[in-house]
Amino acid sequence: MTVATATLPLRHHRRLLLWVAALLVIAALGFTLKAARNMQDFDVYWRAATRALAGESLYQPADGHWLFKYLPAFAIVLAPMALLPIQVAKALWFTVMVAGLVFVLRGTLALLPQVRKPAWLLVGATIVVMGKFYGHEFVLGQSNLLLTAFVVGALLAIRQGHESRAGILIVIAIVLKPYAVIFLPWLLARRRAGSIVSAALGMAAVFLVPVLRYGVEPTIQLHLDWWHTVVTSIDPNLLSVENVSWIAMYSRWLGPGAGAQSLAVATTLTVLGLSAYVYSRRKTLRFPELIEASLLLILMPLMSPQGWDYTLLVGTPAVMCLVNYDDRLPTVLRIATIVALAAVGLSIYDVLGRPLYVAFMRQSGITLAFLVIIGALVELRRRRAA
Repeated sequence: MTVATATLPLRHHRRLLLWVAALLVIAALGFTLKAARNMQDFDVYWRAATRALAGESLYQPADGHWLFKYLPAFAIVLAPMALLPIQVAKALWFTVMVAGLVFVLRGTLALLPQVRKPAWLLVGATIVVMGKFYGHEFVLGQSNLLLTAFVVGALLAIRQGHESRAGILIVIAIVLKPYAVIFLPWLLARRRAGSIVSAALGMAAVFLVPVLRYGVEPTIQLHLDWWHTVVTSIDPNLLSVENVSWIAMYSRWLGPGAGAQSLAVATTLTVLGLSAYVYSRRKTLRFPELIEASLLLILMPLMSPQGWDYTLLVGTPAVMCLVNYDDRLPTVLRIATIVALAAVGLSIYDVLGRPLYVAFMRQSGITLAFLVIIGALVELRRRRAA
C-alpha cells in the first residue's frame, strides 16, 4: 500500500512531462512549418495590444479588412503580448492554441456522462470532422479554440460543483469572442447563484477595466467604436462563400435584402426555441449541461452575420457527443447525421477540387450540414439519451 501510494504521483508526474514535451514538439513543428509566416488574425490582436499600451484608439478604419472587432477588454488583457517581439508572441500564442485543442478534446471526453465508444474513436472521429477548421484556426492565429476551451472548462467546473469558477470562465470566453454572451441567459436559466453572481461581477469588470487605461469617457467611446466597427463590417463579408451564417446563406440564395433578413431571423428564433425545448427536458439527466452548451456553441457562428466557416470548430463538443451517441438516433436521422459529419470533414479544397468546393460552399453546404447536427442534438435530448 505504501509503495503504490508513493509511486502513483511519480507516474502521473512522468505522464504529465511526456504530454508537455509532446505538446511543445507539435507546437514547434506546426509553427515553424506553417504558421510563422501567417497568423494574420494574431497580427490584429498584437496591433490592438500595442495600441492599448499606448492609449490609442483600438478601432481604426484605416486597418481595412483586418479590423479589430473585439471588446476593448481583450486588447487590455493581451497588452503584455505587445511587450514581446511579434514572432515571439506568435510562437507563444500558437503553443497556447495547441494546448487549448488538447484540453478541448480531453475535457469533452471527460464530460461525456456515458462513454459508449472507445476514446481513440471518439477523439479520432472528431479530429477528422473538425480537422480542416483546426488547421485554418492555427494558420490565422485565431481565438476560437481558446473560447471553446474556456467553455469546456466552465462545464468541468459545473460538474465539479464550482459554480463561481464557471461564471468567471464564461466571462473570459465572452472577452475572447463577444458572441459567447449567448451563455449568460443559460446561466440565468440554471438559477445557480454562484455562477450568476460571478458572471455579473465579471461582466462589470470587462466594461470597467479599460477605464484604468483610458478613463471613463474614452472607454465609453471605445465601446461605441467597437459596436460601429462590428455593424459596418457586415455587408462587405456577407456574400463570401466562407461565411456560414444563416443571413449569409439566405443572402446567397435570394440576394441581400429584407427577404434574407426575415428568413435569418425566423431561423434564429426557431432554433432558439428548440434550445429552450432542449433545456426544458433536462430533469433527471446526469449531466444535461453538455448537450445544452454544445448546442449554444454551434449557434454562435450561425447566428453571427460574420460567422466564418472555421469558427465552427466550436462545435467540437457537439461532434464528439454525436459520435458517442449516434446509435441512440432513429435510423434515418442517424444516416443523415453521418452524411452531415462526413460532408463537414471532407469538404476540403484539395479533396473536392475548386469547382466542386466553390459550388458546395456557395450553396451553403456546411450550414445545411450543421442544421442536421442541430436536429440530431435536439433528438438526443428528446429521447433523453444525453
